[in-house]
Amino acid sequence: MGLITIIDGAHVPGQIDLNITELNPDFYTGTLHKWMLAPKGSSFLYVKKDFQEMLDPLVVGWGYESVTPGESQFLDYQDYQGTRDISAFLCTPKVIDFLEENNWKMKAKECRKLVFDNYKRFCDLLHTEAICPISEEFLAQMASIPIKTSNPIALKELLFDQYKIEIPVMPLNGNYFLRYSINAYNSQEDLDILYTTLEDIIRTTDLIEL
Repeated sequence: MGLITIIDGAHVPGQIDLNITELNPDFYTGTLHKWMLAPKGSSFLYVKKDFQEMLDPLVVGWGYESVTPGESQFLDYQDYQGTRDISAFLCTPKVIDFLEENNWKMKAKECRKLVFDNYKRFCDLLHTEAICPISEEFLAQMASIPIKTSNPIALKELLFDQYKIEIPVMPLNGNYFLRYSINAYNSQEDLDILYTTLEDIIRTTDLIEL
């Protein structure tokens, strides 16, 4: 009771079903370029009307203290920021149409299956344990696999420079995680290439510890 809820839902749109009315947060922000394939910079901000007056933009635009205010100060303040390029936002309706026309929910389901089918396989290769149950409750289209390495930066650079694989090797609380993300343009072949690459690195370097 009395808590303000602020949700960073960057990875939700296009990956996980979202109903803001049911969720009923006070603040919610999400990006459209990650899983909905919209142009970089596409995002949205939801603020419950009770809190809109307390939110000012970081960049003051033409609607700030407008001489011709609209019905919502929140929209006036946030809406128009001078010469900012808003083409990414204007693409959003077409992005939604594209996803609906191409049955994106089914494609997302296929992506999740790839994530599920390969998660334990990678953990077994790296001799580590899954960080969560392998189910839709915990995994969607990304999987973070614990990896033991003394030089995560060198490992990431090797994966990119020698094998042309762009994948994060992320630190968290003294541990490291290799995270693969699967969208409609990925395939089992991509994950197989990653798998054989890790086998090669294990065999030829000391960057991965077992």
